[in-house]
Amino acid sequence: MTKCKTDCIERPLSLAFEKLGCVVGRHPCVFILFALCVSAALGPGFIFLHEREANDIEDQFTPANGPAKLERAIVEENFPQSEEFSQLRLASDGTYASLIITGLHRENILTEAAFNDIIELDRQVKSITSGNTFENLCAKTKGRCMSNAILDIINYNATEILSSNITYPMNNRTFLGTTIGGVEPNSSELTSAKAVRLFYFLDEKKKEKEEKMMMKNWLDGFLNLLSNSTERKTVHLSYFTSISRQNEFESNSDSVIPLFSVTYFLAITISILSCLRLDCVRTKVWVAAFGVVSTGMAVLAGFGLLLFCGMPFAMTVATAPFLILGVGVDDMFIMISCWQKTEVHKAVEIRLAETYKEAGVSITITTLTDVLAFYIGLMTPFRSVQSFCMYTSTALLFCYIFNITFFGACLALNGRREKGNRHWLTCMKVPEATGDDGGCCVGGAYDENTDKEFEMPIDSFFKNYYGPFLTRVWVKALVCLIYAGYLAASIYGCFQMQEGLDLKHLAADGSYVGSYYDKEDEFFSAFGPNVMLVIKDEHFQYWNPTARENLDLCLETFKNLTVANSSILPISWLSEYMKFGPNASFSLDTETQFKRHLTAFLNLSGFSQDVNFTNNQIHASRMFIQTVNIRTAIDEKNMLDVFRETAEQCGKFQTPVDLIVYHPAFIYFDQYAVIVSNTIQNIVVATCVMLVISLLLIPNPLCSLWVTFAIASVIVGVAGFMALWDVSLDSVSMINLVICIGFSVDFSAHISYAFVSSEKSSVNEKAVDAITKLGYPIIQGAVSTIAGVVVLAAAKSYIFRTFFKIMFLVILFGAVHGIVFIPVFLTFLSTCSNSHEKTQQNLPELSDTSERKVKAVVIQNVWCADPDCP
Repeated sequence: MTKCKTDCIERPLSLAFEKLGCVVGRHPCVFILFALCVSAALGPGFIFLHEREANDIEDQFTPANGPAKLERAIVEENFPQSEEFSQLRLASDGTYASLIITGLHRENILTEAAFNDIIELDRQVKSITSGNTFENLCAKTKGRCMSNAILDIINYNATEILSSNITYPMNNRTFLGTTIGGVEPNSSELTSAKAVRLFYFLDEKKKEKEEKMMMKNWLDGFLNLLSNSTERKTVHLSYFTSISRQNEFESNSDSVIPLFSVTYFLAITISILSCLRLDCVRTKVWVAAFGVVSTGMAVLAGFGLLLFCGMPFAMTVATAPFLILGVGVDDMFIMISCWQKTEVHKAVEIRLAETYKEAGVSITITTLTDVLAFYIGLMTPFRSVQSFCMYTSTALLFCYIFNITFFGACLALNGRREKGNRHWLTCMKVPEATGDDGGCCVGGAYDENTDKEFEMPIDSFFKNYYGPFLTRVWVKALVCLIYAGYLAASIYGCFQMQEGLDLKHLAADGSYVGSYYDKEDEFFSAFGPNVMLVIKDEHFQYWNPTARENLDLCLETFKNLTVANSSILPISWLSEYMKFGPNASFSLDTETQFKRHLTAFLNLSGFSQDVNFTNNQIHASRMFIQTVNIRTAIDEKNMLDVFRETAEQCGKFQTPVDLIVYHPAFIYFDQYAVIVSNTIQNIVVATCVMLVISLLLIPNPLCSLWVTFAIASVIVGVAGFMALWDVSLDSVSMINLVICIGFSVDFSAHISYAFVSSEKSSVNEKAVDAITKLGYPIIQGAVSTIAGVVVLAAAKSYIFRTFFKIMFLVILFGAVHGIVFIPVFLTFLSTCSNSHEKTQQNLPELSDTSERKVKAVVIQNVWCADPDCP
């Protein structure tokens, strides 16, 4: 029944491809012109590339529907930016420049000599006049530019750093945890530190385009000053601006452009070498070269179409052409392999029809599995992943179309040359070779027993050496042992996996951005974000003692969290107001009294930015909790989770306290909340889809389960080893895990089909037969795909290197499963071939076995014998 269903799908497709092959063989020039015209028509879409570029880090690498973005909207709505600047109360990172200053030899930075340099640096920065002066552009408090607390404490006099009595982390109600780092723990009096950080904030309220350009020019001037500064005598500098991360990220793609030419050279070289024969007529040099050209045209047309349609072009898409090149060349090998199995004396259109009949289904299945895997990737909330999946899947569809039109037509023209026994380079007629001899002056040899081209030597290797070796009992036992080790290492790696994209990885290697982040992690990770607690319930009765008790209990719960600093009191306008009332001799336990004096208090105390009090109604208010010891991505994830859980608990009190927690960093921390669940969702959905495809393809349900097992095994292996290779689970690696599913199907499903379809009597013979027909195409496909991405290993960007690492693991493990693990495991379950063997027993025996020609059905680089082929 399953076989009937498979035939109902496969046979009509094969017949349709046979007719298409015949048409392409008769009119190759028409199809070449068709492909060239399509590429020429869609290629100009690249003129919109700059306009469509979507490189905003927040937009592309954080969840589109992340809770922190909704929380930020609430903060911005209730607490619009004030004339009085406060870094603590920013709803975004702000517009700023920053310096981290350390001792040259990691010594104490709190010295007179070091602070002489620091004060001089501060003077130089404030003297920058690019675009405008700092005095005109700075963020102001009480009419003065915001200054750095540590310099205010010593009155900009380096000698006072030794005589000043500075307490840490709070000094006269000023928090120094983000200003001074590398302080000895449990030390309240500041005597030694390793780093000082200075901030220079610009006024974000300047909304005019000209004003924004002036701020950008000033920040550029800051970067020029620091990048060109000579090494100081006493201190070392790391610098950063609010635009640095974005600038460095955007420049990453420029470093990859030169690698395209190297990749295409590699692809053409490998393709030619794979198809090269000593026979000057039968060699497929031009066919291999045009196969690579066909893939390039597919990228041009696919990307051009989406650029015309206005699809955002994320930087992750820059890795797609490398992958598409590998897949496209892979399909080319299938078609060439099919062509070589046809009889050389037949008409070109007949040979191409037979090629399409046998290869068409294969490359259709390959394209289907890969494209579906990418379309499933569109479900992710990361726009960088969505953009990559859309561009790649569209280009793969064009790659498929051009393979069966443009490349098929090139194959037909090459067939006409072979038919005329013409030289591959000069196209001059050459004498026909005899036997398997060939050379520069003779060619056109073929196997006179089969009327087909001679087999490649490597096919004989798989048939006579590798296959029999793999099916020996002791080798099977060794393979099982190796697999157990592989699985153990993979599972161990999965438990070591880190989550989230470290923002410093968005910059190129050796960038000043990476140096700044490293110093920040080393010296300023003792204190984390100062988290905003926003009470958004406009009906909350602040004057009600019971409501205040519940709010105090909520704040106490936050303060007692392990990620919070209980020694630093929360910044609470309400606590100060409750002290202000009794001191001013009035009660705050009634609504009238509470609201009557609130405005005056807020203006006097400096808390006016923390309460949205309009039309005699408190619409929202906020307080702040200082966090500590947020050193790793796991700490960030745990901190975010526990804060949101605590906020949810506060909402369940007898008098509910409806609040949200927010900090600008939460926008990026949100990825931790969805990355694992979303990756698992994509993998499960994609695996189920691939299982359905394999059930349609393989006429045995049990072997389809083996395919599912292989998919799971490859995914576990890739996930585990990528963790051991220092690759985190983030939006970049998520792309590759989705790809992993499509590629693992390519290898596992088809070797299973080859095993099931084999006419051999024993399971060992079936395994050898499948490996003989599958081995070389798998090697070709794996090498061509890895060649397409190997140059990315030399990229200076984490994103591109990650793409290479995971693609390398995917192809390596997929190929090893295809030609090592799965053939051995299939020999343990002879039931996979029972139904087929019973059918074989009912077939009449042929008196002349030499006349029993077995047609081949190619399934993704697989030649599998199938007696049902016409």
